[in-house]
Amino acid sequence: MIIGENFLRELGPIVWASAVALDIVVRVLMVGIVPGNRRPTTAMAWLLAIFFIPLVGLTLYLLFANPRLSRRRLEKQRRANEAILEATAHMESPVEFHSDEEWIESAAVLNRTLGAMPLEGGNHVEVISDYRASLDAMRKEIDAAQKFVHIQFYIMGDDPDYVGPVLESLENASRRGVVVRLLFDHLGTARVNGYGALKKRLDASGIEWKRMLPVDLFRRRWRRPDLRNHRKILVVDGQVAFTGSQNLIEPGYKRASAHKVGREWVELMIRVRGPLVRSLDVVFATDWWQEAETEDVLQDLTDAPYPMQIRDVPGDIVAQVVPSGPGYEDENNLRLFNTLIYSASERLQITSPYFVPDDSLLYAITTAAQRGIEVDLFVCETGDQFLVHHAQQSYYQTLLEAGVRIYRYPAPMVLHAKCFTVDDEVAVVGSSNMDMRSFSLNMEISVMLLGQDIVDQVNQVQAHYRSISRELTLAQWQKRPRLQRWVDNAARLTATLQ
Repeated sequence: MIIGENFLRELGPIVWASAVALDIVVRVLMVGIVPGNRRPTTAMAWLLAIFFIPLVGLTLYLLFANPRLSRRRLEKQRRANEAILEATAHMESPVEFHSDEEWIESAAVLNRTLGAMPLEGGNHVEVISDYRASLDAMRKEIDAAQKFVHIQFYIMGDDPDYVGPVLESLENASRRGVVVRLLFDHLGTARVNGYGALKKRLDASGIEWKRMLPVDLFRRRWRRPDLRNHRKILVVDGQVAFTGSQNLIEPGYKRASAHKVGREWVELMIRVRGPLVRSLDVVFATDWWQEAETEDVLQDLTDAPYPMQIRDVPGDIVAQVVPSGPGYEDENNLRLFNTLIYSASERLQITSPYFVPDDSLLYAITTAAQRGIEVDLFVCETGDQFLVHHAQQSYYQTLLEAGVRIYRYPAPMVLHAKCFTVDDEVAVVGSSNMDMRSFSLNMEISVMLLGQDIVDQVNQVQAHYRSISRELTLAQWQKRPRLQRWVDNAARLTATLQ
């Protein structure tokens, strides 16, 4: 017993010294590992986490630091991109594309180079900013479906008033022989109240449905768990499509806390007819193929004519679909946003519920304001995500000092629309926020729309946001409590952990 105690006393310093040495070695190694292929701000945030809370920080790094999809998914995305490029190689800029602005053509070439989708004319686009009207419009198109319905949303949640009628329309379509394919993000939807009942309803419906980016340890389907498919797309018969910011859920997101305070999400969708529908359907088909075990969907991509034969040419809007996410190496949505913002000559109007820019986007927006461009930014007065909201607020001082006008949509509502316009030339609408998560981690869908008519439609919606929002001034912001400044700055570090 005495020997044992003496041995432990002697072993104690050895164990302690070994632990200290191991800690130093790990820290030194991480200094050379973490910055690899990362923004300096992101690398610094991870290193701070590892140095200040070593066990927690290192564990989080191992779980969350790799933003890449599995090799299987990356290979499928590569093959899909190649198939799309090959099928559209013969397509040239549409005859309706006659802008005298070289920067617009440059942006279209950028999108084509990085995202594979062509610029297409002959489209009719309707902006829908009313939550229920959007769901009603989708339901009516589903009721008229004759061949297929392709529908995918980040979040789904059944309820009797909003989504129930849409699901009933999908069920009826399936019963009359229409092929109905449904995708929803696994973790995005699994956290919604009533998820189990939703799955049972889908199982009994005859609808073909799959979870996007499922986490299933038993089937070895594991990846960084916060990589999400954030897209929202509905395509009916290849003739009409919807996309934008709205999820397939009631406006309070089935959250008791939201209903208690009267909080609802404010959304923006577009309804599209014309050749652009095909591009949106290709994005859906690629995502469906990612979750499928067979090759038939990819065969559909390569065999179907591009563009699809639309019954008529419904409009004159020229547009381009920009899919983005970890399957694309170049953060193509961020590159497009920066290109358009730097090209502005008169006015920028930006709506983003989660505005946490990287340095390049922050410089683009503040530089625009400093060179005399009128820049309006519409954000939430109170966000639904604590850390993201406070990280967003950490940028207000810099933005206001540069001359950006910030309008805060009144609480308790959540301004969830994602759009921006450049001069009278370009509007961008889709699912992508202006934050580092949307640029690096989420699969997103954006649509670049050209022409004053569609820009006016989007600006009318943003004018409504301005009419009910409160402008934040620099003098007001400088008076905020010191504790709030500290929380904002601390939250800013967490926003860069990618």
